[in-house]
Amino acid sequence: MKIPQDESGQALIELSLVLFTLCLFVFGIIDFSRAIYDTEVMQNLAGEGSSMASRGVTPSNAATAVVTYAGTDLSLGTKGCVVVTAVTNAGTAQNPNFQVTGQAYQCGIAASSKVGCLKGQGNCGSSIATLPAQAGLALQANQSLYVTEIFYNYSTITPIGNFLGDNVLPSQFYRAAYY
Repeated sequence: MKIPQDESGQALIELSLVLFTLCLFVFGIIDFSRAIYDTEVMQNLAGEGSSMASRGVTPSNAATAVVTYAGTDLSLGTKGCVVVTAVTNAGTAQNPNFQVTGQAYQCGIAASSKVGCLKGQGNCGSSIATLPAQAGLALQANQSLYVTEIFYNYSTITPIGNFLGDNVLPSQFYRAAYY
């Protein structure tokens, strides 16, 4: 006859392994969900900033509005940078010459526009703009394109996100919209 043995220690070990794995998944989902949400909000804000600028709002007012609309969700005034740039085709449709003709920014972090006229250079009138190929395709001579760029320093809120660091989620997000 076999004597039953106490298996409570085994159950405790199994429970701890399952809880650890469950916490790992839950914390990972929280950080990834926040990252996806933040990038979607940034994309919408960039689109709104470019839309406002293309309808006659000054780049300065458009940048201020984007920072204001972001509110406390993203805190772009302290953890981000909004750059609104006006780009004009000074050439022809076949031989474009994209130039930065106006730029405004509101930054709480160090960032530089990927379009042109880097922060701190002053007058943008003679600065050459760098656009993705598809952004300038339909830009005829003397037409303008408005670009809103948003940089955001993302920080995780769970121990798993802090442990993984920049290997999984970048510490700075970037979104741009062209109108």
